[in-house]
Amino acid sequence: MSDYIIVLLLAFTAVLCAWTLHKVRLIHLLAHQLRDQADNAPATLFRQLEALDGLQRELKLDKSLPRTRGWAGSPDFLLELARHAQTARPQVVLECSSGASTVVLARCMQLQGAGQVYSLEHDPEYAARTRAELARHGLSGWAQVIDAPLRAHQLQGETWPWYSTDHLPHGLPVDMLVIDGPPQAAGTQSRYPAGPLLFPRLTPGAAVYLDDAARADEQAILRRWRSEFPLLRQSLLACEKGCARLVKETVHDDAPPEPRQRQTILAQMH
Repeated sequence: MSDYIIVLLLAFTAVLCAWTLHKVRLIHLLAHQLRDQADNAPATLFRQLEALDGLQRELKLDKSLPRTRGWAGSPDFLLELARHAQTARPQVVLECSSGASTVVLARCMQLQGAGQVYSLEHDPEYAARTRAELARHGLSGWAQVIDAPLRAHQLQGETWPWYSTDHLPHGLPVDMLVIDGPPQAAGTQSRYPAGPLLFPRLTPGAAVYLDDAARADEQAILRRWRSEFPLLRQSLLACEKGCARLVKETVHDDAPPEPRQRQTILAQMH
C-alpha cells in the first residue's frame, strides 16, 4: 500500500512540475511580447500621427476628426480609405459601422463633387454621434447613417447576427465597401455575412476594405471568402490592426448598372 502511495505522490509531483514549467514558459513568452510591444509602441504611435497629419492635409479639414484607434479605425486605415476614394472616385460607398471613416469618406465625396456614403449602424447612440460629426463638418449631404439593428440571418444553414438590410434598396450598386463591424462581441466571425449579403452588389472593379485583418477571426473570414468568392482578389496592407483589400475582377459579361438605373436606385435612398 505504501508503495502505491509513493507512486501516486511521484506522479502528482511530476504533473505539478510539468504544469509549473508550462506556466513559467507562458510567463516568459508574455514577457517577451510585452517587451516587443513596448519597443514598438513609439514607432507605431509615430506612424499613426503621420497618417493623421496626412489625413488632415490631404482632405483639407478645418476641424478635428472624431476619435480614432481603439474601437474606431486607426489613422493609417483611414488614410488607405481616403486615398482609394480619391483615386477610384466611387459613386456609392457602403460601410458596415459608422464613425471617423464616415466623415473621411464623406469629405472625399465632397471634394470630388459627386458620390454618396451609406453607413449601416446597429447602435443608435453611435449613429447619433456620427450624424452629429457629419453636421459639424458640413458633410450631412454626403453621407447617410442608416439605423440597422442586428438581426438573425440564415446563411448556409447557420444563423448569423448581422445588420438589417431592410433600408437598402434591392440592387443598390456598391463601388466601395468598408467592413469595420459588427463588433467582435456579436459573435465568432461576426463580419463574415458581409460576403454573401453584400458582395453580390459590388460593381466591376469595386474594392472592399476589411479592418482588423490581423485578428484570427478576420483571417478565418478571409479564408472563407477566398473560397466562396474567387473573383475577389485579396491583398493585405500594412496597417496597425491589419487591413485586407479585396478587388472584384471584371469578367466579360459583368457590366455595371446603366446610369439611369443607378440614379433610380439611389433616389430610393432619399
